[in-house]
Amino acid sequence: MDIAELINTYGFPIVAAGGMGYMIFFVWTWATKEVKPVLREANTVLIALIDRVRMLDNDLIRLNQKVDVVLHLRGKTIDHERMIAEEKINQIKKDDE
Repeated sequence: MDIAELINTYGFPIVAAGGMGYMIFFVWTWATKEVKPVLREANTVLIALIDRVRMLDNDLIRLNQKVDVVLHLRGKTIDHERMIAEEKINQIKKDDE
């Protein structure tokens, strides 16, 4: 039976509804058998990548804090050395006068 005979026998709305039903069934089976497993795998990979990014972010935060502490301590050392040098210069100026 071809489509023209089906339309002649049952009418266009019935044949169109059957065709749309088959199309919906085809898309549903394709989505559940082929797309869903791929999405599940991609979701697993995405979760693993998010965890890695969070770990790297935490590592960067800790490293940044360490660098800030070192710079802060080094800044105090530099300031202390500068103050000692200024005191020596001031002492030399007083001795020259």
